[in-house]
Amino acid sequence: MRQKAIGGYFSLELPYNEYGEYHRDAIRLNTGRYCLEYVLRVKKYTKVYLPYYMCDAVLQPINKLGLDYQFYHIDKYFHIAEVLHPKKDEVILYCNYFGLMDEYVKIVTDRYAPNIIIDNTQAFFSRPLPEIDTFYTCRKFFGVADGAYLYTDKEADFDIPQDYSSSRMLYLLNRLDISAEKAFEEYHISENLLDSSGIRKMSKISENILKSIDYKKIVEKRRKNFLLLNDALKEKNIVEINLDSLAVPMIYPMWGINRQLRELLIKNKVYIATYWPNVMKWATSDSIECQLVKELIPLPIDQRYGRDDMESIIKYV
Repeated sequence: MRQKAIGGYFSLELPYNEYGEYHRDAIRLNTGRYCLEYVLRVKKYTKVYLPYYMCDAVLQPINKLGLDYQFYHIDKYFHIAEVLHPKKDEVILYCNYFGLMDEYVKIVTDRYAPNIIIDNTQAFFSRPLPEIDTFYTCRKFFGVADGAYLYTDKEADFDIPQDYSSSRMLYLLNRLDISAEKAFEEYHISENLLDSSGIRKMSKISENILKSIDYKKIVEKRRKNFLLLNDALKEKNIVEINLDSLAVPMIYPMWGINRQLRELLIKNKVYIATYWPNVMKWATSDSIECQLVKELIPLPIDQRYGRDDMESIIKYV
C-alpha cells in the first residue's frame, strides 16, 4: 500500500460529507457510455433495442463491439410504444427521461427483465431496482470532469485502468473564474477527450468531489425549483407531469408549440440544450421523436438556482 503523504503544500479543499457518495455501493467508472459498454461486454449481448429519442453516445459502445441494434418508438408519455421480443442474448435499453419515469421503469422492468438495461443518466437520484443493470452519469448533475456509476451483478473479466481528470478540469475552473461563455470551448475539448478514453475507473478528483456533496440539500432545491415552474407553466405544457414524492428531476421538460422560445431564452442567457439533434437523422420527420427534438425545451432547475431565477424563466415563457 502506498504511503500517504503528510505535510507539504495543500490540495483542493473540499467539505466533508459524513454520508459519503450517493451511489457508494456502485461500480465507479468514467462515463455513462462506458458503463453501457461494460454491461454489454460482461453479459455478452448480441443485439440492443434502443429508443430513437436518445443521445447518439449510446451507439459508440454498440458500434465498437460490433453489435446489432434496432430502434423503437416512444409515445407522448415517454413509454415504449411497441411490443418488443428480445431473445436471450438481446437486451432493451430504456432511458428514465428527465428523472420523471421511475414508476414506468418498474412496469417496463417487470415486463422485460432480465433483458433490460436502465439508463439513469437523467435520473441520478433514482435508486436502482434489484438485479436490474442500471447506470448513471455525474456530469449532468454536478461540477465534475468525469464520473459514472454502474449497478450490475457481473464482474468484468478485463482490466480497467484508472482515469485522471486534472487536465480536463479547466472549463470547470474557468466557468467560475471567467464566465460560462469563455469556458464553453474548453468544455467541448474535455468532452471530446472522454469520447476516446475508453472504459476507465472514476478519477480520484471526481470521487472526492462526489463524497463532499450535500445531496439532501440538492434534492430539496431541485424539487422546489421544478414545482415552481410546474405550478406556473403546467397549463401551457403538453407533457403531463406527476412528480412523485421521491423523484428528483434533471430539468423541467417544457413541450409547447412556440419554437422561438429556445432562441429567446438563449438570447437572455438562459442556456438550453437540444435533446437530441441526432434523432433527426434516425427517425422520420413526422415522428413524435423529431417533434420532441424541435419543440421540447429542457428548462434548468438545478441546485445553482433559486426562486428569482425560476421567476425569470417563467417570465420569458
